[in-house]
Amino acid sequence: MFANIPIHAVLPASDLDRAKRWYSEKLGLEPVSEYEYGGVQYETGGVMFLVYPSQFAGTNKATAAGFRVDDFDEAVSVLRSNGVVFEDVDFGEMGSTVDGVITLADGKDKAAWFKDSEGNVLSLSSIG
Repeated sequence: MFANIPIHAVLPASDLDRAKRWYSEKLGLEPVSEYEYGGVQYETGGVMFLVYPSQFAGTNKATAAGFRVDDFDEAVSVLRSNGVVFEDVDFGEMGSTVDGVITLADGKDKAAWFKDSEGNVLSLSSIG
């Protein structure tokens, strides 16, 4: 039943106005709709995601959502120029990020993690 139903990310924000500014200034995204309860809907790559008010924003320490890009280095460069700071992560035997980026064992796939203004962990990865 669920094989053909799209899934979308739902990201909490303790300060929705701050989150809207961050998504606009850092990622160049603007809401496609806003809800009476305060949530905002975004669309990127044909996929919707929701940012909604919650007191639990930033409490999840795992990746909440991710972006897969064709040109990883360009995406990292753009995000850094917009003030995004990438996290340093140690994956043990798999390796660690160097300057916020990990190159996977195949030597071509890369990944990086960063936080939005609300502390949600987002990822960026190359398409392998």
